[in-house]
Order: sequence, then structure tokens, then C-alpha cells
Amino acid sequence: MNLGQHFPMISTQMNGKRLAYLDSAATALKPVSVAQTMSAYLNEHTSNVHRGIYSLSEDNTRHYEVVRDQVKDFLNAAAREEIIFTKGTTDAINLVAASWGRTNINAGDEIIISELEHHANIVPWQMLRDEKNAKLLIIPIKDDGSLDYQAFEKLLSARTKLVALSMVSNTTGVITDMAEVQRILKNKNITLLLDAAQAAPHFPLDVQSLGADFLCFSAHKVYGPTGVGVLWGKQSLLEAMPPYQGGGNMISTVTFEKTTWNKLPEKFEAGTPAIAEVLGFGAALEFVAEIGFPYIEKRDQELLNLATKKLLDIPTLRLFGTHPKKVATFAFEIPGLHPQDLGSVLNQEGVAIRTGHHCTQPLLKRFGVTAAARASFGLYNTEQDIDQLVMAIKKAQKLFL
Repeated sequence: MNLGQHFPMISTQMNGKRLAYLDSAATALKPVSVAQTMSAYLNEHTSNVHRGIYSLSEDNTRHYEVVRDQVKDFLNAAAREEIIFTKGTTDAINLVAASWGRTNINAGDEIIISELEHHANIVPWQMLRDEKNAKLLIIPIKDDGSLDYQAFEKLLSARTKLVALSMVSNTTGVITDMAEVQRILKNKNITLLLDAAQAAPHFPLDVQSLGADFLCFSAHKVYGPTGVGVLWGKQSLLEAMPPYQGGGNMISTVTFEKTTWNKLPEKFEAGTPAIAEVLGFGAALEFVAEIGFPYIEKRDQELLNLATKKLLDIPTLRLFGTHPKKVATFAFEIPGLHPQDLGSVLNQEGVAIRTGHHCTQPLLKRFGVTAAARASFGLYNTEQDIDQLVMAIKKAQKLFL
């Protein structure tokens, strides 16, 4: 399938070289339809939503709410009221920590996360732990980057109230075994939050079969715009939670003596939303639906297998996260070659990767490093991108080693 027509950016250059964009785990490139949808709203039919009784506002409100239905279908949620628009995954996790967490976590209660988590799924729980005098327990990972499920099971106790896990590591690409997670938590009455930021672009999500209570992801990882994401939660939980922020459309009535809240999902959507971004998100979901997850998963595994083979042929290169169940995201190091120096050479060769700690400092510490290089692939990537990456790495080795 030729996707070049959808992603004009792949035909551009960087530093005079053909661009090999390998930073999709940070943000994916956007298909033309996303830019066109946002541009049309901004240039041709701008208005606020949920407020005006004039046709333009009513039309935009209808289109905006259609995107909520698209997300419902994307996640196979039971009801559209379970779909809360947020600024992104980080905002969604903070919403749960501030609203559900402050209501349900008490002194001595235990929250479990893992060693592979993004900082966005660490820091909010640390803040809640400190505020509530709770405990934060950590599931260790194995040398191949997978969770130690036996250790996970041993961490559970009568005080465990919440487990918050990434479905896919943003650094290594290793996939969490959800069947094991469900087995371990079965009949335990423990709330489960899933960070699906890195899962959503790669394989289908079904919240009715995952065993989760909350799930969140960001539009910009799924070929959509930045600044918008989703919190899905079971309706009964969301209805019981207090609002996260006040003002705007989250109210029903306001007096100086008392305010009453709007119904779901508006209760958690204070203020004027990111309208252009939500509409662009809808266009991205349409694009993903047209391509289809059977092709997306197949292509991801092809890139995974090909890139793994070619990267491991590079002398001294060390991959972090070697478990076979993963997506096409690769964290690696070249001993003796600092990731920043490597990234600089790759930049000059037209290869865009990320270097640093990838917002996973505890994970890198587990692997004995403070920084790593990361190449992450999307639908638009090809074997040529892999070859360009490998050649650039070998050039860096010659320059520095």
C-alpha cells in the first residue's frame, strides 16, 4: 500500500538529505486530511461549540460530537458518555489522579505502577501518594523489557487500590501482556488504569474486553493533532467522580451559594475546547479506519522484523527491550558513542530520531544508562528509512570510535 500521497512530509528534505522520520513515538506525521479538516474549520467555518443557536455553531457542535462517537467506536466503549476529551494522555492521567484518586485513595492505601512507565504515569501518582500518605509500589521488569508478572502478583495486598500500567513502552516498544494482567487482577476489586498512548497507533483497543476501568491516549500519536486526547472511563466511575476543573460547559447551574454540575461527558470538559484539534482528530480516526488495523499491524511487524535484523548486524549496538512481543520502536546505544553525538550525525544525514531519557528515567536506570537513542516507526516508513538509519549509525561509528 502506497501511503506517500497521504503524508507529503515524507518527500521533504532535512539538511539537504531525504527525510527519514523515525520519531513517531514522540508524535506521528499527519495525513493531508487532518490538515485540510483543521484548515477548513479555521478558515471557513469558525465558531464556538455547545453555545450558539446560529447554524454555524450548531453545525460545528454536531461535527464535534460526531468525533466523540468515532472515539467510542475506536475503543468499542459502551456509551459515548464515557468519552472525555482531554489535552492528551498526561492530562487524562492527572484527571484520574486528581478526581478519582483524591476521592478513593486514603492513608496507607497502595498504588502499583511499573518500572517501564512514562513519567506521566509516575509523577501524578507520586503527588497523590504524598498528599494522601499512601504507598507507591513498583513492578520490576526483566532483562528483555517485559514486566515481571510473578513479582507483580506478589505486590498485591488488601490495601491495593489502583494499578496504572502502560500497554506499550514508549521507549522499548515492548507490549504488556494484558491477558496476564487480567489474570492477576481477576476478582480483586482493584481499579485498573491503562496508558494506551503507544498502543493506540499500533493495534485495536477494546475497552469492554481489556478489563480496565480507565484508559487514555493522545490524538497526535494516532496521526492526529497535538493538544487533544481521550480519557475513557466506566460510566459508573465517572459519574461518581467530582469535577477536575471548574467553569464553562461543565456547569448546570451557578449561583453564588451553589453550583451544580453538568452531566457526562461535559462534567469533565471545562472551558472552550480545542475545536479545530478535535475535528482534526476525527479526520485522523477516519484515516486509520480506512487503512484498517489488519494492515497496520502487519506493516508494523514487517518493519519490526526488518529493522531488528539490520540493527543487530551493527557491531556493538545494544538494543533495550528484546522481548519478541513489541511494536516497531527501538531504544539502543552504541557503547562509547554518546546518544547526543549519534543523534547529531543522524540529523545531518536526514534521519530524525530521539535521544535522551525519553521521559523514562527509571527504565533507563534499570538498563544501566542515563540516555539512549530511539527510532520509532509509523505507517509511512519504509525499508529505505531503515537502510538510511543503519548507514548513518555506521557513519557516526567511524567518526567517533
